[in-house]
Amino acid sequence: MEQPGVFSTFADKATEARYNETARTLRTPFVRLYAVLFMTVMLAYSVVNPIYLDPVENARLAFWLGIGLLCTGAYIGATFWKDYVRHPMVDFAALLIISLIVARINFVLFDHLLHIHSNLHAVGVVNRLAISAFAAVTLAGRPRLFLAWLGCDLFGWLGQVIPEQVVDAAVAYALLSYLSGALVMAAINLAVGRTSRAAFMLADSLDAERARNEELVLNMLPQTAVERIRTGQMVADAYADASVIFIDMVGFSKLTKRVSPGHLVELLNSFFNHADACAREFGVEKVKTVGDAYLAIAGGNVPSGNSADAAIGFARAVLSGVEELKRVAGVDDVGLRAGIHSGPVVGGVIGATRMAYDYWGDTVNIAARLEGTAATNGIAISESTWLRANDRGAFGPPMMMTLKGVGETCVFHAVVDEADLKTRAAAA
Repeated sequence: MEQPGVFSTFADKATEARYNETARTLRTPFVRLYAVLFMTVMLAYSVVNPIYLDPVENARLAFWLGIGLLCTGAYIGATFWKDYVRHPMVDFAALLIISLIVARINFVLFDHLLHIHSNLHAVGVVNRLAISAFAAVTLAGRPRLFLAWLGCDLFGWLGQVIPEQVVDAAVAYALLSYLSGALVMAAINLAVGRTSRAAFMLADSLDAERARNEELVLNMLPQTAVERIRTGQMVADAYADASVIFIDMVGFSKLTKRVSPGHLVELLNSFFNHADACAREFGVEKVKTVGDAYLAIAGGNVPSGNSADAAIGFARAVLSGVEELKRVAGVDDVGLRAGIHSGPVVGGVIGATRMAYDYWGDTVNIAARLEGTAATNGIAISESTWLRANDRGAFGPPMMMTLKGVGETCVFHAVVDEADLKTRAAAA
């Protein structure tokens, strides 16, 4: 986002609209404060005027002061309108009307003070520069609109000055006085506008960077874990019924000796990206990748209903990408195999650097062992997963197998045939 010129705006219309709404929202409390202060000044004049003015002049001033109070009150009310920040013309019209009312009040006071003492008029009238200064700040970021306001105010002011003055010198000096103040106010408007745009750009870039960092953190850790880490809490969770999925690439070790490192990384990237997409589809949480293996869990931080069904559906969807892996690898002896076990797991974050949310327990270990028993492009599940699953038709009869570190385990196998793989790949 580039800093626009003195009289230009942000190139992107959405950014310009967001800037104006943000800036005006931040200035709204000060608009109300100024209006309240102005009403206080008007009330003070209403109290002092009867002391020094005759009834006729006091009545004239009371009328204009009443109009000023009424307009200022309406202005304050307008700032509570829900679309106020989108309509700067509200400030334009309100401040112009108030400025012209103040000019009329000042002419009445001029006449009276001039009769009392020719030197008192300089200190006895309402300072109109206060209104011009407030308009300069209120319309900051819109220099053309402020210059238009100054032009309208000047013509309105001249319309009241010229009929009241019979001496050309008085009009000339009054005009010079007005223009000198107007130039200063225009400089203030440009300065405030430039600095507010620069501050908006800085805040916008910080927000964008914060959003990117937040996305990166949430890509590594669950949101609930991030919130607890920020408050200094330990992240440790227990899940009584989760299904852990291990998916490994068959023949990867041989491939490392046959293909280039770049080609190997491309193959792994294709596998993991496909698995990530399947995880999003089935509500499965990716835990991590270990070498050429993909570890995921259903029923952990991401709710998935029946964790066994979600895990099996996910594994089948991942295995449907074998044809694409063969294409990327350029060989036919590439395959996948999956192991799934259901049971309790413990999840949490340990360490202070390169943190990641991980899962531990026998359920994770057994799933890893089951994956080693599966056939190429097949799935091996434990009895606990089979009992939880609704769709058991694809699995064969139970087999008792000895798993390293586990012992005798009842295992069910399902093999996805080549035709099914191609059908799933085409559907994907």
